[in-house]
Amino acid sequence: MGELNIENHARYILSVEKKKNSFESVVMEHLRLNGAYWGLTALDIMGKLDAVDQDEVVSWVMQCQDESGGFGGNIGHDPHVLYTLSAIQVLALFDKIDILDTKKVSNYIAGLQNEDGSFSGDMWGEVDTRFSYIALCSLALLNRLDKINVETAVKYIVSCKNLDGGFGCTPGAESHAGQIFCCVGALAITGALHHVDKDLLGWWLCERQVKSGGLNGRPEKLPDVCYSWWVLSSLIMIDRVHWIDKNKLVQFILDCQDKENGGISDRPDDAVDVFHTYFGVAGLSLLEYPGLKAIDPAYALPVEVVNRIFLLK
Repeated sequence: MGELNIENHARYILSVEKKKNSFESVVMEHLRLNGAYWGLTALDIMGKLDAVDQDEVVSWVMQCQDESGGFGGNIGHDPHVLYTLSAIQVLALFDKIDILDTKKVSNYIAGLQNEDGSFSGDMWGEVDTRFSYIALCSLALLNRLDKINVETAVKYIVSCKNLDGGFGCTPGAESHAGQIFCCVGALAITGALHHVDKDLLGWWLCERQVKSGGLNGRPEKLPDVCYSWWVLSSLIMIDRVHWIDKNKLVQFILDCQDKENGGISDRPDDAVDVFHTYFGVAGLSLLEYPGLKAIDPAYALPVEVVNRIFLLK
């Protein structure tokens, strides 16, 4: 079995931010806050967060905040729950959540809950179970779940459950591993995992493993490193991770590394990016790969960061 080249991956992540005019940087302009979360969390899992200028990052994150309390994907961009969670998570990595006006941020998120319990992503009203997870995760990290109707939020998520045990983005939508993570994660955070048929869902999830060892997001799709997170974390939360071949999955992720220049791609020999680098490293962390910090499957943050938030304060 190959090895995870931590030094090269850390160097790659740090280099991406410096190449402001590269294609990768330009196309990520609108979601740079998500990119910062992916890159910084990967660095933390690999024990390399010290390589970053913390004050510079925190200052930039706070400049992405809108008057509404929500955060945009970059300075001057419209707020959205997607970027608001990333902002909270980045600040959590540096133990800086206390610089937030939590009342303002939580009011912004709470204002996006609809009567049926679902959440819109922003003022334009798109509804998706991703946003339910993001809202619940954000408010839990801020210790402000009391700002919303958790009962109806859970009820809406359960209404998106399908006959195969999986979950979709809205009621009646097909099951997808990404949405399953969002729904199972949200139910885990709210203590409502009893709504999941663990054997049925576990079977659907473990069938996502293909011959190469990688995982796909839906039947008949190609494997992709990012599903090492979406599928694995869900299996861990419902206690069915022993149903897949962990060693083959580890090998698949390691085969997706650019061993010379760093970074991880979606599949072997494809171009690397920060998104897949994070999910590859996070997946290996869930697989207890040596030398990596443990990551929490529900909050998608290092376990030590989550413990700091919930146990020490």
